[in-house]
Amino acid sequence: MTIMPAALLSLDQVHKFFGDLDVVKGINLSIQAGECVGIIGPNGAGKTTTIRLCLGLVTPSSGNITVFGLQLPEQAHAARQRMGVVPQFDSLDPDFTVRENLLVYGRYFGMSDASITARIPELLQLARLEHKADATLGSLSGGMKRRLSLARALVNNPDLIVLDEPTTGLDPQARHLMWDQLKSLMKKGRAILLTTHFMDEAERLCDRLLLVDHGRVIAQGSPRELVRQHLESMVVEIYGDELDEVALQTLTDTLRPLAQRTERSGETLFCYTDDTSALLARMNRYQTEAQKSGEGIRVLARPSNLEDLFLKLTGRQIREDGPPQKETAS
Repeated sequence: MTIMPAALLSLDQVHKFFGDLDVVKGINLSIQAGECVGIIGPNGAGKTTTIRLCLGLVTPSSGNITVFGLQLPEQAHAARQRMGVVPQFDSLDPDFTVRENLLVYGRYFGMSDASITARIPELLQLARLEHKADATLGSLSGGMKRRLSLARALVNNPDLIVLDEPTTGLDPQARHLMWDQLKSLMKKGRAILLTTHFMDEAERLCDRLLLVDHGRVIAQGSPRELVRQHLESMVVEIYGDELDEVALQTLTDTLRPLAQRTERSGETLFCYTDDTSALLARMNRYQTEAQKSGEGIRVLARPSNLEDLFLKLTGRQIREDGPPQKETAS
C-alpha cells in the first residue's frame, strides 16, 4: 500500500465569518512538496481571505489549519520561517537598494548577514536583476519590482511559497520569465499556493485548481480534468463590426440546434459543441451570403479552455470586490 507523504499545508472544513458574512465556507485544501495548487474565482469570492488564513494572519471561525504540522494561527510565526510570500501589492522598502531589500528582509528570519549575502547573487540571477543590485527602487520598472518581490520571498529558502496575483501588471516577457522560475522551484521540491486571474497562468503552473465562488469550492481538479468534466470540447466564436442585434439574434436562433450550448456576451455569440462541422458549414454559407451585403463577420473555432470553464460556472457578470480584510470577533 502506497503511503502518501504528509501535506505541507492542510485546511480542513475552514470557515471564516466577518460579522454575519460567511466569506469562506468549509474549504478543504492540501498541498504536497513539489506541487502547485491554484485558487481561482471572481472578485470577492474569498481567495485573498483564504490566503490570509493560510498565513495565520486571519483566525478561522471554525475548522483546522496546519502548516508543516504546526497549528495556525497559534504557531504562525514558526510556520512562516519556512514560508515565502509574494503579496498582491509590492511591499518593498523604497529607501533601500535592491541588494539592501534582500539583506534587510533576510534579517527578519534571523539569518546572519553573511548567510544572506551568500544567497544574494543567486537571488539576483533568478530575478534577472544582477545589473540592478545597487539600484534604488525608484529606478526600477514595475516588472523589475515584481521580480524583486519574488526574489525577496525566497531569501529564507522556503519550502512553501504563497503567491497572491504574482504577475499582475507584468508584460508578457516578464510573466513568462516568472513562470519559468516558478517551475524551476517546483522541480526542486518547493510547494506553491497561487491565486491568479490569468487562466493561462493557472493552466501553465497548477497541478490542481480550486474554483471558488461566494466562499465555496464549486469545482476542483487538474486544469485539463476540469475542462473535460464541465465543458464541450470546442467553442465557435462569432462576432463582427457590422453584426447588429437583429442579425446576431437570427444567427443565435439558426445555430442553437447545431450546438450543445450557446451564450451571448455583448456582440459575440459563443457556440459550445463536440463537433464543429455542422456549425462551420452553416457559417460558411452565412458568410458567403453576408459578403454580398457588405456584412463583416468573423468566425473562430478553438478548443475549450479554463476561461470558458470560469465563465460557465461563475457567470459573465462583473463582480464587486469583497468585504474589507480585517479581523473581527469570530
